[in-house]
Order: sequence, then C-alpha cells, then structure tokens
Amino acid sequence: MKEKLKKLFAYYGPYKSLFYSDMFFAILGAAVTLVIPLVVRHITNEVVYFEKPQAREAILMLGGLMVALVLLEIFCNFYIAYFGHIMGAKMEADMRRDIFGHYQKLTFAFYDNQKVGHLLSRITSDLFDISELLHHGPEDLVISVIKIIGSFVILLAVNVRLALVAFAFIPVMAVFAFYFNGKMGKAFKRNREKIAEINSQIEDSLSGIRVVKSFANEKEEMKKFKQGNDNFVAAKKVSYKYMGIYNSGLGAMSTLITVVVLVVGVSMMLSGTVALTDLITFLLYINNFTDPVKKLVSFTEQFQNGYSGFERFLEILSIAPDIKDKPDAVSVGQMRGEIEFQDVSFCYEEQNERVLNHINLKVNAGDYMALVGPSGVGKTTLCSLIPRFYDVSSGAITVDGIDIRDIKLDDLRNNVGIVQQDVYLFAGTILDNIRYGRMDATDEEVVRAAKNANAHEFIMSFPQGYHTDIGQRGVKLSGGQKQRLSIARVFLKNPPILIFDEATSALDNESEQIVKKSLEGLAKERTTFVIAHRLTTIQNAQKILVLTEDGIAEEGTHDELLQKKGIYEALYHRNFENV
Repeated sequence: MKEKLKKLFAYYGPYKSLFYSDMFFAILGAAVTLVIPLVVRHITNEVVYFEKPQAREAILMLGGLMVALVLLEIFCNFYIAYFGHIMGAKMEADMRRDIFGHYQKLTFAFYDNQKVGHLLSRITSDLFDISELLHHGPEDLVISVIKIIGSFVILLAVNVRLALVAFAFIPVMAVFAFYFNGKMGKAFKRNREKIAEINSQIEDSLSGIRVVKSFANEKEEMKKFKQGNDNFVAAKKVSYKYMGIYNSGLGAMSTLITVVVLVVGVSMMLSGTVALTDLITFLLYINNFTDPVKKLVSFTEQFQNGYSGFERFLEILSIAPDIKDKPDAVSVGQMRGEIEFQDVSFCYEEQNERVLNHINLKVNAGDYMALVGPSGVGKTTLCSLIPRFYDVSSGAITVDGIDIRDIKLDDLRNNVGIVQQDVYLFAGTILDNIRYGRMDATDEEVVRAAKNANAHEFIMSFPQGYHTDIGQRGVKLSGGQKQRLSIARVFLKNPPILIFDEATSALDNESEQIVKKSLEGLAKERTTFVIAHRLTTIQNAQKILVLTEDGIAEEGTHDELLQKKGIYEALYHRNFENV
C-alpha cells in the first residue's frame, strides 16, 4: 500500500504551488470559522457592559472585523472550490493521459479479452473518483482536524463539564457513521460495476445499430438494456437506503447534541455554574465539531472510492505490453520486403491448441503471395505475425534477414501496409482519413494517393470534396468507397510489404473490379500477401499457399495447383466455379 500511495501522491508533483496554496486557504478558512464565535462571545460577555459610547464604538469595530472575517472566509472557500477543483481536474487529465497512453501500448492479446465499456469506465468514472480524493481529501482532512481540535480546546477553556457533555456524542457519531459509510461504500462499488456493464451494453448496441435495425431487433436490445438498467436501479436502491439512514442518523445526532447541550447548559446556568454567554458560545460551536465528523467520515468513503479506483488504474498500468521493443532493437528505414518464416508455430494465450504448426516459408521481395484454405486454419493469424500484432510461440520470422523481434516496432510497422475486409474509418473528413496513412503528408500527396486508389473521382463528386465529413466509421460511404479510401491510406504510407485480408470479399462485382484494379496498382513491386476466397483476386498470384490445420498443405501457381488435383482443386470447384 505504501508504494501505491507514493505513486498516488506523485501526481501532486507538478502542482505543488496550487496544493500548498489550497491547503493554506483551507486552514485559514477553518481558523476563521473558529474565531467568529469567540468574537460573538467577547461582545456578549464584555462589550455589552461597556459605557454606551465605548460599547457602540467597540460594536462597530468588532462588526467590521466580523464582516472582514466573513469576506475572508468567502475568499478562502472560493479559492479552495475553484483552484482546488482546477488542481483535481489537471491531475485527472494527467492520469487520463497516462492510462490512454498505456492503452495505446497494449497489444491485440489484451483487447481480445476486454469490453470497451469497461475500459471506458476506467478512464472516466474511476478517474473522477480519484481526482475527487486528490482534491477534497487533504483539505477535508485538514479542515476537519482543525475544527474538531480547535472547538474542543476552546470549549474546554470555556467550560470543561459542558464540553465533555457535548463531545461525549462524538464517538457514538463516529461509530455510527463509519458503520453505515462502509455499507454505502460497498453499495456504491456495486453501482460502478453495474454502470460499467450498462456502458458496455450501450456501446455494443450503438456500434451495431445497423445490424439491430436490419433484423428489427430494437425490442430485443431494449429488453437487454432494461435488464441492465433495472439491475442498476436495484443496486442504487440499496445504496440510497444506507445513505438515507446515514444522513438522517447523523442529522438527528447533531440536533440531539444541540438539545442536550441546551438542557444541560440551562440546568447548569440555573445552578450558577455556566453563564448565558458561555451557553450561547457552546451553541455556536456545535456545528463546528459535528460537521467535521461528517466530513471525516465522508473522507473515508472518498478514500475508499478514490483508492479502489486508483488500484484499478494501477492494475491497467501494471499490465506490461507482451510485445515491445528489445533494449537493443535496431532502427531500419525502407526495407526490401524479403520475408522468411522459420519453423513458426503459434497459439493464443488462453488456448493450448496451436493455430499454426511448424510453418516454413520464404517470400522474395516483390512476390505476390496468396493464402487460401478453410476458415479457422490461421491465414489471418499468419499475416498478423508479420507486423508483430502477436508474437510467434516458437520459431522466427525475418524481414531482409533480420528477426522481426530485433527491429523497432514502429519501424517494422511503418514497412507494412494492411487493407482489411472490415475497413475502419475515423469520424472526420475524407482528407483526415487518407492522411492517417502518413500524418505529415501534404494535401497534394493525399490527392495523389487517392488518384492511385481510384478514389479521386468519387471524392470530387461530393459538394465538399476532400473536406466531406464521412460520419462515424464512414457510414455515409458505400463499401467500395470505404475500401478505396483504406487503399489510398496505404498508398500514402508507401510500405514495401502489403497484406490484403479478404479486401474484396464483401463487395459487389462492380465495386470489386474497381477495388481490384486499385489493389493491383498498390501491389506493384511490393511484397504482397493476399488472403482471399475469390478466384479473381488470386489467380494471377506468383505463388498460392493452401493452409490446413496441419500447416502448408500445397503451394504453387493457380494452374499448378489445379493440375495436382488436391485440396486447392477441391476448394476451386467448391468456391470459384461460378465467379
């Protein structure tokens, strides 16, 4: 825990001046609330017995002093509310930057097992709880301690017996508050879990809204949402029950202290052991020591929420990327693209069964290689190993004779371009999406890439041309248009190695012909891997590999494989005869 707290406090580092000034004004504000009742006591105890002119002058001076103290308290409260929250927001932003940066480093293996909604809750609600702790925690602690100790010392000085009567309730309040605060803490934790589940379900439903509507399953989605929402309300009911008991109980105890102090104080006043002015002072100080008890208990809840949120935050940061640069990784520029698989085997982390078994393959620079085979035999996985989206379980992959694990990741991936069946386009303009291939590209280079991808013509048909907003995930474009933009993006990147992962399988015949032409233009003089189900994409390949669960079963050109009358020929007759 000591190490975790050290990491938590490290976020105060850049904002030390803000933190110290916040603490200074918190202490000053607490001191002011302790001083004002003493001024009132002085007036009722002594000033009222002065001669009229002297009393009037003293009242005016002391009234001015109290107004000045109130103004000072207003400034202190404003400072800690405004600048304290600014400090909290800045620290929250720093943590969000750290966790988002870490998300960027984590590999496909991590995201294969995560829900986006849960990851979002870590970067939103969890971080809010942490920032509330970092901002309010120290000042609430300091203010509460000052007020409780200050009130106790002052009231002891006024009347020991009455002070002990008033403070006898504090342990009872503390035990009551801590017990129900613990109950509330657990309930609020369940609330966060439920809202994370709702976020995940909403994200899933909205991302697939077109599928939902195409199957007319809106009612089914509402049913799923209602279940999650009802669970959240049920969890909220429990937390609000404890909150109701907590708030009403503490409120009742605060009133009870006032009643008891009043009754005991009046009794003592009648017996001559307490002066009326002292009783008034006690009544003025009651809130000064009951409110801090509530704040201290709230601090424990805040600490639980914030600290458990920080633990979840550290949980993510502690997940080391399973694929990263070696300390001695080499930098490379533009590579030639000669690739060799040396006895490569691979299985996913959670599975013992191998997806690829002892693959040996050499691809010369500039070769056009096609991969075919039944679904699930590892065609996409084999290609995903080249840019190190996953690392081989055994064996090695080399590019230009260098083991890819010895090359800096950024340099390796800058040499690989991927065109997938499921194109991901970002919300924004066409220009922004093509430029994603190389962020420093000029507008002229973007246009040239679009022309190479046969996309310029359709882009210019839009009223705003390259500045057309394409909507979330490019919803305003057709499948063929989206595919050509993704090809333009790779043209702009200009890598020596290409991977086409069933890039035309979801397109109609007309769009396929246009995209095929774009792909052929892109593939010229580049090492190209094509995963395909359609004959039109692979019949001109220099080499076709037929993958099965046992590895590479056949390899050769289209004609050679047909003559072998083996697996490829069977696949051809099954899938390609009618193309």
